[in-house]
Amino acid sequence: MDIGVISVRYARALLKSATQQKVQADVYKDMQQLADSFMQLPRLRQVIDNPMLSADKKESLLLAAVGEKPAELSAKFVKLILKEGREAMAQFIANSYITLYRKQQNLIRGRLITATEVAPETEAKLRGMVESRTNGKVEFKSEVNPDIIGGFILEYDTYRMDASVKSQLRNILNALN
Repeated sequence: MDIGVISVRYARALLKSATQQKVQADVYKDMQQLADSFMQLPRLRQVIDNPMLSADKKESLLLAAVGEKPAELSAKFVKLILKEGREAMAQFIANSYITLYRKQQNLIRGRLITATEVAPETEAKLRGMVESRTNGKVEFKSEVNPDIIGGFILEYDTYRMDASVKSQLRNILNALN
């Protein structure tokens, strides 16, 4: 069977259970942490896939990757995927849960890149603009990148607004060539 199909089935079951228990936001944070752990530590996947490693050690590793205080349901879910021999799919299941949760909550990821730190009021104004355009809630991430010189880059959904000085200078240079 396809890894994607299996991962989505497990993620749906987890989301359904989390919704019934009203802990879907807590499990969402846990799954984000788990997915981030796999991204930050690529070797984690190799260790989890190792058939010589005991289930207890795999459980300890996965629970540590979930975070300091995982939701009770998240901890039970880790045990379930180990019991079913699906630990190799943990990263895919976590990513599938994140996608399904965002869809359920009408949650859109947004990113604001600026050359310097931006005031919280400005960030809130941009978040409000995006939320009004998308009719959803925005999960905003701000980044500082001095390479853009000035201005900002705003990304959400499939939209990208590049109002950075760097891109404007690049456009002028291209026009001159």
